[in-house]
Amino acid sequence: MSTTRPEGYLGAQARITRGPAPELVEAGYAVETADAPLLHHGLGLADLAHLLALHEAGVVPTRAAAALSAELLRITEAPAEAFPYDPVYGDAYNSRERELERRLDTAAGWLHTGRTRREAGRIAFRVALRGRLLALHEAVAKFVAVAGARADAHADALWADHTYLQPAQPSTFGHYLGGFGEEAVRHLDRIEQAFALVDQAPVGVGGVGGSRIALDAARTAARLAFTDRGAHTRDIMWATDGVTDAALAAVQAAITADRFAEDMEIFTSPAFGYVILDASLCRASVLLPQKRNPYALAVVRAGASALIGTAAGLLTTARTPSARTDNWLHTYRQVTEAVDGGRRTVELAARVMDTLEVDTSALLTAAGAHFTGAADLAEELVLRCRVDYRSAHRIVGAAVARALDEGVATLTPADLDGAAKAVLGRPLTLDEALLRDALDPRAIVATRTVRGGSAPQQVRAHAERLAERAGRAAGWSAVHRTRIDTAEERLLAEARALAARVPPT
Repeated sequence: MSTTRPEGYLGAQARITRGPAPELVEAGYAVETADAPLLHHGLGLADLAHLLALHEAGVVPTRAAAALSAELLRITEAPAEAFPYDPVYGDAYNSRERELERRLDTAAGWLHTGRTRREAGRIAFRVALRGRLLALHEAVAKFVAVAGARADAHADALWADHTYLQPAQPSTFGHYLGGFGEEAVRHLDRIEQAFALVDQAPVGVGGVGGSRIALDAARTAARLAFTDRGAHTRDIMWATDGVTDAALAAVQAAITADRFAEDMEIFTSPAFGYVILDASLCRASVLLPQKRNPYALAVVRAGASALIGTAAGLLTTARTPSARTDNWLHTYRQVTEAVDGGRRTVELAARVMDTLEVDTSALLTAAGAHFTGAADLAEELVLRCRVDYRSAHRIVGAAVARALDEGVATLTPADLDGAAKAVLGRPLTLDEALLRDALDPRAIVATRTVRGGSAPQQVRAHAERLAERAGRAAGWSAVHRTRIDTAEERLLAEARALAARVPPT
C-alpha cells in the first residue's frame, strides 16, 4: 500500500495518515472522478449559489468572495476536460477543492463552510439529470405525436389483429399503432412525476441535519432553478428512490419502443410482408447480397434489454443501510446513462414508425382470412338464435375445424347447421346474407365504436387525443427549459457582479 500522500490530500493533517492505496484509487476514486464531465457544470453552479449565500449571510469577506467567484466562473465556463480532475484526490469535488486551494490559497477554504461535498455533488447530479429528463420527455412526446399521425393515416386500413402472433379479429392498423401511442402517454406522465422528484434541491443539509450557519436555503434553491427543497435533510441527501424513478421511467419508455420493434421485425419478414422498413434504417449483409437486415429494430431491442439490466442494478444497489455511499457510487452514471439510453431508443423507434411503409393490400388480404370473424359469428348466434355463448362458441369452433380439415376457407349455413345438430341436437336457421355480413371484416370493424375502439372514427378521435397530449408535453418541456435557463443566467450574472466587487487594499 502506498504511504505517499498527494500534496493537499484532504485529511492528511488529521486521521488520514496513509494513502491513497492505488487499489482504492482504481476501484473507487476513479469511478467517482469519471463522473466529472457529467457534474462539472452543475458543480460550478452549486458552488456559485453557495458562495453567494455565504456572502449574503456575512460569512465570507467580500475580497475572498470576489476572488472565489471569479475563479469559479472561469472553471464553470471552461469545459470539464480543461480542468485537472485527478482521481488520486478522491471525487470530482475534492479535485476542485485542491485546485482552488492551489490557485487562491486560504481564500478557497471559505467555500466549504456549512456544506459537505455530497451536497454539491447531489445538486450537480440533479442539475444534469433535469436536462436529460426534459430531453427524454421531448423524445417520448415525439413518439406520441408520430403514433397519433400514423394511426390517423391508417384508420381505415383493415387488418387482422394478432394475439400470440395468431390472427385474432379484424381491426385496423391505425388502431394497432395508436395503442403504442397510448402507452407512451403514460410514460410522459411518469417522466413528469420523476422530474418533480428530481427538481428538489438538496440544500442546507450540512452534515446530515442542517448547519449552524444561517443560510437562506430557499433562495439558494431558487437560484439553482429548483422548484422545491427536500422536506427532510437526511432523506434528500441519501435516498436514491427519487432519482431511480427517472431511470425506471426511461426503461418503461424503452420497453414500449422495444415491443413495437419486436412486432416490426416479425411484420417486415417475408412470411408476413405487412410493412417495409425505410432503407435508411436497414443494413446490408456482408455475405448475402439479397438481404436487407432491419438493423434499427435490433438496436432498439438491444437498447431496451441493456436498460432493463441497468434498472436491475440500480434497484439492487439501493438495498443498503442508510447514509452511506454504496447506493450512490454508481448511481450518477447509471441513472443518467439510462435516461440518455431511453431517449436514444425512443427516438429511433419514432423514426422507424414515422417512415414505415405499410402494405395495406397485404393487411386487407389477411383481415378476412383464417376465420378472423369467428367470434363475431358466435355473438351473432347469441343475438339471432338465442343460443348461449358457450354453445355458440362450440358450434362455430366445430364448423371452423371441419372447414380447415377439408381445406375450405369459408363457412356456409349448412356447415353451421351440421355443427349445431352435433352441439344442440337441432339445426339453426341462418341465411347466406346474414352469414356473409357476420364474417365481413369491414362490417365487423364498423361495430367497434366503443371509446378507443377500432372503428375508424374512434381511431381518428384517439389519434386527435394523442396529438393534443403531445402538444401539451411540448409546452411543459418548454416552460421548464425556459425557467432553468433563466435562473442559470441570473445566477451567473450575480456571480459576475460579485467577482467585480474587489474592495481597495
